[in-house]
Amino acid sequence: MKVVADLQIHSRFARAVSPQMIAPVISAWASKKGIDLVATGDWTHPLWFRELRTNLEEAGEGIYKAKDAPGGAARFLLSTEVSSIYSQGGRVRKVHTLIFAPNFEVVEKINKKLTEMGANLLSDGRPIVGLSAKIVAQVALETDPTCLIIPAHAWTPHFSIFGSVSGFDSIEECFGDLSPYIYAVETGLSSDPAMNWRIEELDTRQIVSFSDAHSPQKLGREATVFELTDLSYGAIRKAIVGKGQEKIDYTIEFYPEEGKYHYTGHRNCKVVYSPNEARKMGTTCPVCGRPLTVGVMSRVEHLAGREVETQSSTDRWGVRWIKDGEGKRPPYVMMVPLLEIISEAVGSGVGSQRVLAGYEGLINALGSEFKVLLHTPAQEIKRVAGERVSQAISKVRSGDIVIEPGYDGVFGKVKIWKEEGLEKEEKDIDQGTLF
Repeated sequence: MKVVADLQIHSRFARAVSPQMIAPVISAWASKKGIDLVATGDWTHPLWFRELRTNLEEAGEGIYKAKDAPGGAARFLLSTEVSSIYSQGGRVRKVHTLIFAPNFEVVEKINKKLTEMGANLLSDGRPIVGLSAKIVAQVALETDPTCLIIPAHAWTPHFSIFGSVSGFDSIEECFGDLSPYIYAVETGLSSDPAMNWRIEELDTRQIVSFSDAHSPQKLGREATVFELTDLSYGAIRKAIVGKGQEKIDYTIEFYPEEGKYHYTGHRNCKVVYSPNEARKMGTTCPVCGRPLTVGVMSRVEHLAGREVETQSSTDRWGVRWIKDGEGKRPPYVMMVPLLEIISEAVGSGVGSQRVLAGYEGLINALGSEFKVLLHTPAQEIKRVAGERVSQAISKVRSGDIVIEPGYDGVFGKVKIWKEEGLEKEEKDIDQGTLF
């Protein structure tokens, strides 16, 4: 069975997160998106932990569902993210780590141990602790060896294992003798699998992608699709460890250029460098003289031990699949979220009533967001939403879009139509559609 999973999100108890990030709403939006399995996020927070225990019930081994949810509703996996800020090797390190646990009893024990070690878990849904990433991993694995430890958004300049500002040059440098238990890394929005395939120490590790959603609408902007014999914590773990029949089938990726740290730059001075430009110009801002934030592309270039060959093919829905040249890795597709696509197609803000109504109309008529984006014929989309929306989705599927890369905390800008074709072509939109 195929299971679409988004296993990195945050609750309403984390900083800068929507108050709508509560279990029933997360479950409902995950189902809209076509997500079968979603993270709980933030189980380290005492109040969120209490809410989870109150609002969730078991739906399989290590799998939970919202109480009173319909039969086809998304299931939950117990996960959290911990922010470690500490000194090592004469530098301040800032690393975010995902922890997956098999049940609430294990979660309760981990939380108790972290609290005894001085962690203020009530401070934030994603707690800041003065413990190293290795110690955090050790606490989880000593509590239950079936826990999973995955470095989050592995390439973000700040707060990641490979980050240019406060990270490390290798997994071993960060986790030491626990490195063999790091079975996967999470790509983050600013990198894609092909960039990670260039790193030799990741040859024996899985590449996973999740949304890091702070609001219900952002769920599924990245996801990992598993091929499992059953939906259980054990099956997910085997797929990530890389054992048995369970496996990662493919990942759904944000275009990395749209991520807010893809290129090197300085947003205050509007300086943006590609990796080639950064090599030529250096990493000092020519305007203010302060250090530029080294982007993910440049950081990958710095740590990469090789180039990789990729191949692409197009399926019957016009979706472009990207594979490694040797066929050893799961393939991936790159997508733009449906709300963003509709927004540009109709020339209205992503949060406008027109766009939201169009989104609801599409998924109600054709199925979930992922079904619309990946598995629905263009003619069916045209019938429901009109020519322009259908054309926009087809262009995204094939990669026929333009993106102004993000840098230094600024998201990239997606243009489905090139500059000369951005006029509001209302005449091209079927007046009889939901728009």
